[in-house]
Amino acid sequence: MGVAIRRAREADREAVTRLLDEAFRDDPVSSWVFPGREARLVKHPLLMGAFLDVALSEGYVDLAEDGSAAALWLSVPAGEPEEPDDGPALMRQAVDPDNERVEAVGRLTAAAHPSERPHEYLMLIAVSPQRQGEGLGTALIQQVLERCDREGLPAYLEASSARSRGLYERLGFAFRGRTVDLPEGPPMWPMWREPRGGTAPLES
Repeated sequence: MGVAIRRAREADREAVTRLLDEAFRDDPVSSWVFPGREARLVKHPLLMGAFLDVALSEGYVDLAEDGSAAALWLSVPAGEPEEPDDGPALMRQAVDPDNERVEAVGRLTAAAHPSERPHEYLMLIAVSPQRQGEGLGTALIQQVLERCDREGLPAYLEASSARSRGLYERLGFAFRGRTVDLPEGPPMWPMWREPRGGTAPLES
């Protein structure tokens, strides 16, 4: 299907935050971070907005023209950060200071994130619950993967459910062999995709 896609701007922040909230509110990871339903309704939009702010300021956000789907990406260089990453702690402070799980997700996923080669990192992808199953998410991802193939860039993500892992496998991503296990919570599947015609797979 043809999907009109554009780059999101700051003016889209409210609409995209709402989309992310609706798409991920009952996701296994979001449900672990905010186990109480009432607290999740209040705090979850703040967490999604914080992720979106990172993508808008440090990466890019691809948005379906009709607002039904969005993908948040970062272009990650090779090498370990020169300074300790205080992003998870800052996010916790901004979203829910008393909830250590907000910070834990960031620290655990950062520890598993490969650093050997530059790559495109899919932070989040959201499709409106009313529009799922129409291929919107695939269209958003494929646009970036085609560029990765042209430029010889790998791509990386963490799948937050077995269902999404299957989708990403069909797009050429491979599970790196070790899950990110949230304490007393669900697993996440780090997944890596070599560019088509690219180099040998990254060792886990």
